[in-house]
Amino acid sequence: LSNIAISVTDKNAMTEVQLAVTEALMAKHRVEEADFSVISQKDILGTLTTVIDTFTTFLASIASISLLVGGIGIMNMMLTTVTERTKEIGLRKAIGAKKRDISLQFLVEAMALTFIGGFIGVVLGSGIAFAISSLGIVQASVSFSSVFLAFGVSAGIGIVFGYYPAQRAAKLNPIEALRYE
Repeated sequence: LSNIAISVTDKNAMTEVQLAVTEALMAKHRVEEADFSVISQKDILGTLTTVIDTFTTFLASIASISLLVGGIGIMNMMLTTVTERTKEIGLRKAIGAKKRDISLQFLVEAMALTFIGGFIGVVLGSGIAFAISSLGIVQASVSFSSVFLAFGVSAGIGIVFGYYPAQRAAKLNPIEALRYE
């Protein structure tokens, strides 16, 4: 024999049955140390849980790096926008716009960019989940809470990485901004 399968009616008795099987096989084989292995569903689930936890940590790391890179891209884009629109900012400040108004404008623009990215991500993610489910590989679904979380993270990235460019725009001196070439 190379394999024996044993089932139990009560999952709480699994450890006892595993010990009894081990003792019986050791007596039958007439050995002090087991020359066989007894694997239970509990052992398999433990290993599977460890693999899934490792995979989850790996994916979370990749997602964090992606968010950081995306945030830096948003910040660079917004800094470029501030530089290109320096005269406009100077004009707005010259006619009475406050620092808060300028800052809010650029924060809203950064959030709009990340919201659009979040929307595209949700559409692509939903499409991939639908395709995987249609192919019968795994049943995947997109919950409302995950969509809400995606848009929340998008808005958060826009605020965090749009803050510095918005503050930079708000601190521009209107006279120097109007002279900017």
